[in-house]
Amino acid sequence: MISVIIPTLNEGRTIESVLARTQSQWVKEVIVVDGGSTDDTVSKARARGARVIETDRGRARQMNLGAQQAGGEILLFLHGDSLLPLNFATEVRTHLSRTDVVAGAFRLAIEGRSLSYRIIEMGANCRSILFQMPYGDQGLFLPVSLFHDLGGFSPIPFMEDFDMMLRLRRRGRMAICRSSMFTSSRRWREFGPWRTTLRNQLLVVVYFVVGPPSRLYPWYQSRSC
Repeated sequence: MISVIIPTLNEGRTIESVLARTQSQWVKEVIVVDGGSTDDTVSKARARGARVIETDRGRARQMNLGAQQAGGEILLFLHGDSLLPLNFATEVRTHLSRTDVVAGAFRLAIEGRSLSYRIIEMGANCRSILFQMPYGDQGLFLPVSLFHDLGGFSPIPFMEDFDMMLRLRRRGRMAICRSSMFTSSRRWREFGPWRTTLRNQLLVVVYFVVGPPSRLYPWYQSRSC
């Protein structure tokens, strides 16, 4: 059975549609871990039947807390503005049943008709398949036992998904599903698609040079939506 864990912060506009796509006979529970929303995220999540945990802001902290209280054998981490494909549960279970696969994610699809989004999608999906490096907005699923064995997400202010993927790659193969997860284009709209992409790649370089870039968090936060 699958426990879906969704860290949120002011996701009132999207949380209902996100939760609607988590329905499956193989989903044991949906846990929304809210980091202090000031909109109606919490009330909408509860109205949709999700289990809501309220805590301090911090995506790594929120996801770790959700995982600690999850009862499923599989954890599926999902952003609060991303829609799962309709057949997600079947793909998750199929991939994790393979002995050579330790974890997996979906392909990326960005809402909107802009050609720049299609190019970014292509690059992200090539990176995921060729280099086994999906990011958090593609969803992440893995056995709960492996998650706890790894010690959960590192307590860093951002790039916790990148850090986790690096550690997972050392354990075995990352499966990339054929289906795509549709994510909001708001981050790319806010800062510009190419500036956002360049910023993300620069952060990856900084990570490899000096480690998790905690000192850059104020700069990153001021340019994130």
